[in-house]
Amino acid sequence: MSERVLITGASGFVGYHLVNAALQNNFEVFAAVRKTSKIDHLKEFSIQYCYPDFKNVDALKAELEKHQFSYIIHAAGITAAKNEQEYNTINAQYTYNLALAASQADIPLKKFVFLSSLAGMGPLPTTEGVITEDTPPAPVTAYGKSKLLAEHMLAPLTSLPLITLRPTAVYGPRDEGIFIILKTFAKGFEPYIGKAPQQLSFVYVKDLAAVTLQALQSDIIQKTYNVSDGKACDRYELARLTKKILNKKTLKIHLPVGIIRILAGFMERMYAKSTKSPALNTEKLSELTAANWICSIEDVSRDLNYLPKYDLERGLTESLQWYKTNHLL
Repeated sequence: MSERVLITGASGFVGYHLVNAALQNNFEVFAAVRKTSKIDHLKEFSIQYCYPDFKNVDALKAELEKHQFSYIIHAAGITAAKNEQEYNTINAQYTYNLALAASQADIPLKKFVFLSSLAGMGPLPTTEGVITEDTPPAPVTAYGKSKLLAEHMLAPLTSLPLITLRPTAVYGPRDEGIFIILKTFAKGFEPYIGKAPQQLSFVYVKDLAAVTLQALQSDIIQKTYNVSDGKACDRYELARLTKKILNKKTLKIHLPVGIIRILAGFMERMYAKSTKSPALNTEKLSELTAANWICSIEDVSRDLNYLPKYDLERGLTESLQWYKTNHLL
């Protein structure tokens, strides 16, 4: 009989690929979603659904005991919020509530994998060096701070069979974030903020899903790992490869940081009374212009046998083909 895994955030971009990977590893999958979530794209999978109340530890505990989960992958969270409190509530407090419920519930729990973010570590201030698991955290956004807060809140739960993964920028089929940039390149426009050198890192979503399942089935607990494809890219590599794959030419423009900062401040004021968040704000600008997002994958490769199958060119080739097939590009 297949063992049961609960996957939170299952209706999202990464969640879809986690569901697919879990099914390929012969798990019985329960997708934790909101009742308002769009789940049409999950209909192809033979899975069950549940609707946990992340505000209520007792209700979470009852839900976990009802289904007797052996594994939990917590991928739910938000990347855009109105304020720091909203980030902290959803990304940190809800994570802690689920973990606390899991540690208290009468279930055969073997592993709890939490998908944090490299944003919780923050970038390095220069292009020299790489981010390791021992690098002092210095997040530059409220999102990153909320992920780091979640990690700190989980630390006292020493009885929880926990592995935390910190993926860098994730891309792949169904992604909407980096896809906005790729679509801009495809239209022949290649904008950059400032001219300062940058070192960037990426991870293809299928590699992230694979290492998440490796973490789920490993004997290791109470460890945290940074995750990327193990490569370093300069700021122009994403555009260079996209143009090569699509056989496109672009107009390259470097926009002054000061002008973009003014625009970001204007966007914040425009959205001040809106329930939505602007795509660009002053915090996001700090993240986009950071010097160094390269991270070491030495630890995760050694402990979890993580061997990325996709470098950026291969991942982009597959992603762009998916967007074209689905008439998005």
